[in-house]
Amino acid sequence: MNKFKFYIFSFVLIACCSCESYLDRTPDDKKNESEIFSRYSYVNELVTDLYANAKGANSPLLYFNHFSSSAITDECSASSHEKAIPHQFWIGNYGPTQGMPSSSGRGQYWDGLWSKIRKANIILSGVKKYNTPDNPEASGEGDITRRVGETYFLRGYLHLLLIRAYGEIPYLDYLVDPSDDMGFVKLSVHKVVDKICQDADSAYARVNASYTNDDFGRVDKGACLGLKAMARWIAATPMWNGGNFPNDTRVYKDEYTYDASRWEAVKVAAKAVLECKDNSGEKRYKLYTSSDNTDFGDLDGNNTSNSKVYKRLWNMFYDMRAMQQEWVWFVTRDKDTGWSGDVLPPTDGGHARQRPLQEQVDEYEYIAPDGYGYPVYSKRAANDGYDDANPYESVKRDPRFYRDIRYMGSTYNGKVLNTATGKDAVGTSYLTASSHTGYYMRKFYKDGWIKGDGGHVINGPAIWRLPEFIYMYCEAVNETTGPTQEIYDMLNEVRARSFMAKIPPTALSSKEIMNDYIQRERRVELFYENHRIWHTRLYLEADDAKQLSLENSYTDANSWPYPKTQRWSHGMKPIEDPNGKIVVDGKKYKMVRFETSDNRVFQTPRSYLFPILTEELKRTPSIVQNPGW
Repeated sequence: MNKFKFYIFSFVLIACCSCESYLDRTPDDKKNESEIFSRYSYVNELVTDLYANAKGANSPLLYFNHFSSSAITDECSASSHEKAIPHQFWIGNYGPTQGMPSSSGRGQYWDGLWSKIRKANIILSGVKKYNTPDNPEASGEGDITRRVGETYFLRGYLHLLLIRAYGEIPYLDYLVDPSDDMGFVKLSVHKVVDKICQDADSAYARVNASYTNDDFGRVDKGACLGLKAMARWIAATPMWNGGNFPNDTRVYKDEYTYDASRWEAVKVAAKAVLECKDNSGEKRYKLYTSSDNTDFGDLDGNNTSNSKVYKRLWNMFYDMRAMQQEWVWFVTRDKDTGWSGDVLPPTDGGHARQRPLQEQVDEYEYIAPDGYGYPVYSKRAANDGYDDANPYESVKRDPRFYRDIRYMGSTYNGKVLNTATGKDAVGTSYLTASSHTGYYMRKFYKDGWIKGDGGHVINGPAIWRLPEFIYMYCEAVNETTGPTQEIYDMLNEVRARSFMAKIPPTALSSKEIMNDYIQRERRVELFYENHRIWHTRLYLEADDAKQLSLENSYTDANSWPYPKTQRWSHGMKPIEDPNGKIVVDGKKYKMVRFETSDNRVFQTPRSYLFPILTEELKRTPSIVQNPGW
């Protein structure tokens, strides 16, 4: 942990070097320290910089520099652009001595996160030591208290990012003196979670219930409650609560036996988010429901999606009302039209950087004749009319599918996608410019936008938004008491917002069926939002007995549903057939499943947690390496 050994003002010099010439003085000049923390304006700049650091380390669209984390899961595959970062994960080309793919990028790894935590501790220590005065502007009363609260939140949040990726870690809630003994040791995840919650409570006591105008996006009470809920949920998942962690060498493995009270804690914490109030005393969060089921308007109000994509479903990532109503913690201006161009098909001027997998496509349910939603791999699907040779139109799929995925025969901006012939045809590998899965991304587009139409900012997706906490609460209730009418109605409310049919009532009689719907809902609603990478690991899916049985029975691409073990990737390609139901450019096609050429590797237990680099362990030998590394 060489980052812990920086002198106290190495960070201040970097963050504020443009403020005044006196910052060119030596870092151990105590007058510099006093001058910095005796002025609110400088402290405000430090907190603003810490915001940018913390949000940059967890940007959903850019978690791996130029790629999202989706491309190293069973959501998407990726192209070979920009050093093919996801491919390094697929083949296991990373480790303690090799380093991490994109290690110099977003600051999302061990050393980058610890350096940001040190920044937070410098701020908290300096403000306390020098009793930093409040904002001298008349309207700024209480600002220094709020900046301190925000810093507590960010410190807890950065520790959350560490346990999510690394598991057991130390918790640094104090400013390390480099002259002291540096014998840091890991704590159990449950002790770290308790400390995260303490920091969240410290923040909650100091920040406002909500913010508007220029302050919208600052840490508010809802974000603090969200941090607690997220931490409690991580602690309750199988990795840390009773799951069978393979070849377990975790330091505190005896503390990870199942404890139902951890799910009770999730229930309480998630419910607090759902019931959070704003400054006026009204509910802070509610689902965005602007426009109705007759509105398929694109940017210009035209129906250019063949009545497939409701305006609400793409506009929810751009309309400020959606952000204000249901975004709990988020990155703003995450990416611009450059990202949109990156994932377009070649005929639209793109090179398909991220390519949805069949594993993800299969999770979008269909609407059955009885009016309820079922998975396409259910026993009843074929009898209800689902045809795997015509999987997109033989039955009506979840409207979120048409919003998220471009597929053979789909219409975007009045143009029908052809993955059989031409530049957009299914490629042979991830090295090609066209998709090698048969699918192209659509989620987060402003519908009707084409390359060259002018720029637009992509503010989302949010890091946490309301549906995630609804799923947490529903899962916790189902886990502790079984299915209830309350959670059935809550899940259906999210589905109704997307014009999706209800969950069948049979879920009310079965904890297992209800859990299947909760997990499928989570996967569909939060697709490509930097969640799947953590979910599949926290739930130990790669070594789940049911998933391994599916893997053991796998014979070819038609052996589906596919195992969620992260070792497989599939797509669909069109084949000319005189009896085909898909007609594009005057020719008839049927769809055929195939296995991609990704050659994915998921090794247990090492792939569950990121490795700590050897150089960091040498500097701090009291830290134990993660399992399998």
